[in-house]
Amino acid sequence: MSKLWDDLKENMKDWSISAVEKAEEMSRMAMAKTEEMTKISKIRFDIHQLRKEKGLAYEKLGKLAYNHTKLDHMATFSGNAEFFEIVNQLEEIKKNIVRKKASIEKIKVEYGIEDFDISKSENKVSEKNIDLDRKD
Repeated sequence: MSKLWDDLKENMKDWSISAVEKAEEMSRMAMAKTEEMTKISKIRFDIHQLRKEKGLAYEKLGKLAYNHTKLDHMATFSGNAEFFEIVNQLEEIKKNIVRKKASIEKIKVEYGIEDFDISKSENKVSEKNIDLDRKD
């Protein structure tokens, strides 16, 4: 009976060591994935800000076009520096958005992150925010 208990204790030690090692490995993986998800979230926030800037530029362009045609009775924009400045801003914003999206894709490929993982983590954040809203 003593041998049985000794074997059982030895097996329990091995299992616990193995479990601790596996837990440490999983913890490291979770930390790395969290770090990368944070990078992606920051870049997505940057894209959101760029889209907001793009919307404001389009609004500014629309007001300029309206005022130029309605108030000044001119239908052409050739030689209008403000018009072309806004158009150039829009093009630069679009290029920045494309670069940011490419950065996200690079991170996803490099660290094996799937779109499903990102949307799953975003849903968890949304659910937490909803819970916080209900407490107010």
